[in-house]
This record gives sequence, structure tokens and C-alpha cells, in this order.
Amino acid sequence: MARRPAVVTIADVAARAGVSLSTVSRALNGNPTVDPTLAERVRAAATELNYTANPWARSLVSGRTQTIAVVVPDLANPTFQTILRGLGRAAAADDFHVLVSDSAESVDAERTLATTTRRRTDGVILCAPRMPQPDLDALAATLTPLVLVNRTSPDVASVRADYGAALRAQLDDLHRLGHRRILHLSGAPGSASGAQRAKALNAFAAAHPEVDLRRLPCGVDADAGAAAADAVLDSGATAALAFNDLVAVGLLDAVRRRGCRVPDDLSIVGFDDIPFARFTTPALTTAAVPAEELGRAAWVRMRALLSGEAPPPSLTLVPETVVRATTGPPPS
Repeated sequence: MARRPAVVTIADVAARAGVSLSTVSRALNGNPTVDPTLAERVRAAATELNYTANPWARSLVSGRTQTIAVVVPDLANPTFQTILRGLGRAAAADDFHVLVSDSAESVDAERTLATTTRRRTDGVILCAPRMPQPDLDALAATLTPLVLVNRTSPDVASVRADYGAALRAQLDDLHRLGHRRILHLSGAPGSASGAQRAKALNAFAAAHPEVDLRRLPCGVDADAGAAAADAVLDSGATAALAFNDLVAVGLLDAVRRRGCRVPDDLSIVGFDDIPFARFTTPALTTAAVPAEELGRAAWVRMRALLSGEAPPPSLTLVPETVVRATTGPPPS
């Protein structure tokens, strides 16, 4: 039977370099107190011996797990998957791992997951769209380092999309097309982005009293959009603005099954620009949330915090309207 190759240990590296075990540990962890000549000797010995540090041992020495926690409300939503892709790739480039938790749209779960995962990781990146602001502020005070996605809290690093500005741009586009009966399918109550959208709707209504702008309570997934189809058609609206692309896709399928022609009879607008929005029939008009960029930006701020540096200023990005084939002039 072939012999298994001997495992190279930190003691072997120390013996090859002619230094102490503590010097090897400090040199391989980038401690600036190690003399540069000794550090180079240690690295050369480690390379010659093909030494790979045990990650558990390294975490005991450094006090770091090289892992961050990310809490998202719904892993089934492609927007959060895209945020995680940007964040995960950026973290991996810095030799960090990402532990992902799904709160299933529960405020209590958001709070619990953020607290428990912080105990096992070096920091938390939190997407908490439903949590009331006072609760979020109180939680943020107990978590450090912390980066918020699509939320803000005093003295906490954050990255966010401006949902209100993007929705107002969508409303303006529909108005230019001639729509005067517009229905907004609102998402789950208590949503932070929903509050931004409500302000945009109110501002638009005040500026355009000639428009019949109504709101229809709705959920956040394709089933909710499909379930709203009869109410949308009965409303007499010529355009429907969905809370997100999933709702828009469900609505689009359901109204077409009822014989409604999109956009000839009804224009439909989504939000997020999830990967398959361009492949619906007809292709979905939406607002492109720069989700991958938000993920990368969240990691940049977390990396700065982990390094003891001041993070870059909080970042706000405005989603861009993407006009496709589900919108057109209202029926004559």
C-alpha cells in the first residue's frame, strides 16, 4: 500500500527557516512587526515545503473566521441572488467566505439571524426590508462591523437603490405615452422600499391631478401577480406598475390567458430587471436595479471595517428604466 505523504506543519516551516513558531505565524499572517528579511525567509520556506495553513488554526491565531454573514429576505428572488453574486465574488477575491441566511420575509428572523450569525463570523451584511426603523437602529447598535443593504441607520455603512426616483421615472414615461388611468400593485406592507415608492406615487399624483392613480395591495411573487389579474382588468387601468418583476411576470401571464393584449390593451411595468425579464413574451419593461454593483459595494465597506479603516461614504444608486415591449400608448 502506498504511503500517504507526510503533512507539512508550521513546525517544519519554522525549522526550515530557522525561526520560532510565533515568527512563522506572524509572518504568514502579514504582521508588520516581523522583520522583512525574516518574513521573506519564512515565505520562501513555506513555498519550498508546499505548506498550507490550517484555516481553523489560523482563525485561532488571528481571531478571525475569514467569513462574513449575509442575511437576505428571500433567496428565491433573483435580485437577492444577484446581490450575493457580486458580494460573494468580491469577498472571495480577498480570501473571505460568505455565510448566507434567508429570513423568509420575517422581521423576527431578520433580527435573530443577524445576531446569531455575527457570533460565528467576522461581520454582518444585512438586508432587512421589513424591519421598522426604530428596531433596525436598536439592532444596528449591537452589531459591529455591520453594513446595511437598501436600508440606512445613523453611523452605519450602507448601500442602497433609490426606488422612489426610479418609480417616478416610470410614472413619467407612462404619462408621456398618454396613460391617465394607472394602477400600482404595491408589495408587502411595512417594506422600506415600499415607503419610498409611496412618496413617489403621492408626488406624482399631486403633480398630475388629471391622472387616475390607484393602488392595489399585492404580494411580492409571481403567484401574487397572477392572483391580481382580475382586479387589474376590472379596474379599467390602461397601465399596471408592479412592485417587482416577479409580480409583473405573474400578472403578464394571467392577463394574457384571459385574452388581454399586452401592451395594446394594458401596459405592464416591472421593477428590478431580473435575468429573465427580457425573455418574457412580450419582453418586460422594468427598472434595472444595479444589484451586483450593490453587492460589490457592500463588500468594499465591510472590508474597510474589518481592516479598521473608515468605510467609503454610504452609496445610493438610481435604477435605470429599461423600455421593452410590454409598454405602449393606451388603447384609443
